[in-house]
Amino acid sequence: MVVGTIIGASIFVQPSEVTGRVPSMGGAALVWLTAGALTMLGALVVAELASSMPASGGVYVYLREQFGGWVGFLWGWAMFWVMHSGIIAAVAMVFASYAGFLVPLDDISTRLLAVATILVLSAVNYRGVRQGSNLQAAFTLVKVAAIVLIVVVGLALGQPAQPEANDSDSALEGATGTAPGLAILGGGSLSDFSLAVSAALFAFGGWHMVSYNAEETLEPRRTIPRALIWGVAIVTVCYIALNGVYFYLLPIETVIRSQHIAADAANVVLGAGGGGAMTALVLFSTFGALAGIVLSGPRVYYAMARDGLLFAWVGDVHPRFRTPHRAVLLQAVWSSALVLTGTYRELFTRVVYTEWVFFGVMALGLIKLRQSGSPVPQYRMIGYPVTPIIFALAAFAIVANHIVSDPVGSLSGLGVVMAGLPVFMFWTSVSSSTSSS
Repeated sequence: MVVGTIIGASIFVQPSEVTGRVPSMGGAALVWLTAGALTMLGALVVAELASSMPASGGVYVYLREQFGGWVGFLWGWAMFWVMHSGIIAAVAMVFASYAGFLVPLDDISTRLLAVATILVLSAVNYRGVRQGSNLQAAFTLVKVAAIVLIVVVGLALGQPAQPEANDSDSALEGATGTAPGLAILGGGSLSDFSLAVSAALFAFGGWHMVSYNAEETLEPRRTIPRALIWGVAIVTVCYIALNGVYFYLLPIETVIRSQHIAADAANVVLGAGGGGAMTALVLFSTFGALAGIVLSGPRVYYAMARDGLLFAWVGDVHPRFRTPHRAVLLQAVWSSALVLTGTYRELFTRVVYTEWVFFGVMALGLIKLRQSGSPVPQYRMIGYPVTPIIFALAAFAIVANHIVSDPVGSLSGLGVVMAGLPVFMFWTSVSSSTSSS
């Protein structure tokens, strides 16, 4: 689930964004290694917390236990209205858009296909976690095998790329838009490197979602930490290998300009049919990632309802399928509404980075739990306390970088998240009044 949820469509397009910031093979490799290392630090934090608190809800549960119900509520609030539902809507639209390369679709048909995809995967997960996880496992195995095949075929049949005829130095300087800087970054600055890492981290998104399903996982105290560590390691190797093939087959100028870099690389090796084959892979990969995302979200809403922070009926468990069926339906309806209205684009781009605020707070909360004398977990992270501190500082730096780059959009995004605070206060006051009466 970790591998399948992370590897979606981003790695087949995002390398151009990264290389545009740091236009050198060494710089790009350093960016992807840094993003993978930061993700691994986050995985280590969640691994210990999952070993301590193997309950459905994952990050929501950790934040609730660390800092109180209001922090956990804000995470769940942002998840449902924007972060998680927005990701579902965005990935479904990517799937439908790529389907349009094979079968021409207008805007309405694309949106309807995206909604149909959400509903189909929601129906699968409505019927049971085993069905959803089996589907996820099958798609993950195939997509990883396909990535290995791309790497092997690209290196075996492809020819090393030759620089384009135009002046490479001026082309690269124009791509970054900065004066020459650090040599390893191809002239890019440290600010460019930071923005490139943020872009790469987007391709690692979803690494924490496996923690949401703890209560439906066999031996979660051991299984989830292993899944997080091995899953992130596998994804990092896949990403670096794919980027290596891109650089091997394509001139760096082409890598920077490409809108569909994986298809361009496939065309070099396989000819005109390569792009079609790569489109099919992106469809397959995106569908598999969406399956994991749809599976995980309702477990958070179920946990919130169980804690009295949502309507009790949201936490109902289906008598036959043993799934939080109403939470599954609620997520499907709202994600579909975001697709049909198109509002997910603005909300998602403004708010998705705010999850890193919560990640940083969660890492500091791990230190707080250790100092409070909580029970020793079955898994204890490597490098404590340096590891969670580094991760927290990196998470806050990512958020600060976004605020500096887009202050109006960033602050409005934070406003959407903080709008949940008065809702929490009202909800808890009503619940207290009801309980006392």
